[in-house]
Amino acid sequence: MAVPKQKQSHSRTNKRRSQYKVDAPTVNECPQCHAPRLPHRVCAACGYYGGRQVLQPKPERERESPESQ
Repeated sequence: MAVPKQKQSHSRTNKRRSQYKVDAPTVNECPQCHAPRLPHRVCAACGYYGGRQVLQPKPERERESPESQ
C-alpha cells in the first residue's frame, strides 16, 4: 500500500478543502404558473406536477409565514 513520504502542508490541505463548498439549490420555473419551484417536486403555488394537478393549492394566506401577519 502506498504511503506518503512527506507530510502535506496546511496550505495544500486548505487549498484542497476550499473547493468543498455549498451550492445554491437549483430552481426551475413551473410550466403551468411560472412560479419558481425545485426540480422533480410539486409546485407549491398551483399543485401541478408532470402536466397534471396532483394537489389542491393552499390559499395564499396559509402559505405565508406567521411572522408576516
